[in-house]
Amino acid sequence: MTPFEIFSQWFDEECRLTKVNIPEACCLSTIGVDNYPNARFVSLKGIEENKFIVTGPLASKKGIEIGLADKVALTFWWAATGKQVRIQGNATIISNELADKYFAERNRDSQIVSIISKQGQPLNDIQILNQEYQEFETKFSNQVLTRPENWSGFSIAPIRIEFLKFNPTRFHNRHLYELTNGEWLKTALQP
Repeated sequence: MTPFEIFSQWFDEECRLTKVNIPEACCLSTIGVDNYPNARFVSLKGIEENKFIVTGPLASKKGIEIGLADKVALTFWWAATGKQVRIQGNATIISNELADKYFAERNRDSQIVSIISKQGQPLNDIQILNQEYQEFETKFSNQVLTRPENWSGFSIAPIRIEFLKFNPTRFHNRHLYELTNGEWLKTALQP
């Protein structure tokens, strides 16, 4: 089985068993502009051509950091099944067509926030942002919203994927898959 097939099985199992609203939540880690690691939770949008897709503003901190250093990590923790997946890879900006698709799948509130907000920038007055939201919603109430140019996504091509299944004995089941010369090599790891 490929690591992508294993990931899909584990993810499907978590989705069946979890009571968590967002099982696709994962921690995206980047190399900060100050060379410190930077991590935040994002939502996995899908897997396209064996690449993990996350979305967001290109001018956000994560977008800027990925633009400067494309080496990233994704970490999933699934409490219902006691499993963790760690992914390291290289991120590239997705195509405009794919970005349009993912933007169209967002709910309207999320689309509006993506259009009016400058994610991560200082906020002087939340009331002003709320007012901008209301004005935008009123002005475009009956229109399909178009993806802003600065909103896109990243496809993460993994070079390492580690699967960890927690066991009560503390002898956790760990396997590392590493992409070597175009092939995934599997190594069992000590807990």
